[in-house]
Amino acid sequence: MRNDTGPAVDLAAGDLFTVRGRQLLQSITDVARAIFGAAASSIFILDDETGELRFEAVSGQGEEFLVGTRFAADTGIAGWVAASGEPLVVDDLATNPMFAHDLAAATRYIPQSLMAAPLIADEAVLGVLEVLDPVPQSRSSLGELDLLALFARQAAVALRVIAECRAARAEMERRPAAALDTVEAHGQLLDAFRDFLRTTSRP
Repeated sequence: MRNDTGPAVDLAAGDLFTVRGRQLLQSITDVARAIFGAAASSIFILDDETGELRFEAVSGQGEEFLVGTRFAADTGIAGWVAASGEPLVVDDLATNPMFAHDLAAATRYIPQSLMAAPLIADEAVLGVLEVLDPVPQSRSSLGELDLLALFARQAAVALRVIAECRAARAEMERRPAAALDTVEAHGQLLDAFRDFLRTTSRP
């Protein structure tokens, strides 16, 4: 496991939409942790070039230092979810052979249970949303699993928008007028997602 403070989604430093997109991803992890009564929630980004997963947003345990940390994409539960494109609920990690205990120890928090869902956009896995030690009723309720999948879809769309903003920015350098509407539309979409999360997190 290594730490890399550079962005997984390679946008120029200080880009407005990078900042807004990351704020949205952080909001998703914050709300997911609160909704599921979990000890922590994380979004991992899959880097196809390096074959690694990267902590892009963290809420709860490890949020002070884990963002930017990378590990091999075939490691642990998150690696299995990224490879299979399937969600997974594990009630007892101590007995699960896929659980990467060494990796968990390196994050300074060893969970007992977790829920994980892939971030999928256009049939491609972009990363993984993981919730650590959710309250028991969250792990057994179909409605809660559907809610986790909803958060994962929102995160995937946010990542896709960030990537498209990168392309739009490059296009703007060539044809400013043609790309401006695309950039503005993506900014409005990110704002709409954040409004959705505010509504979801209300009691």
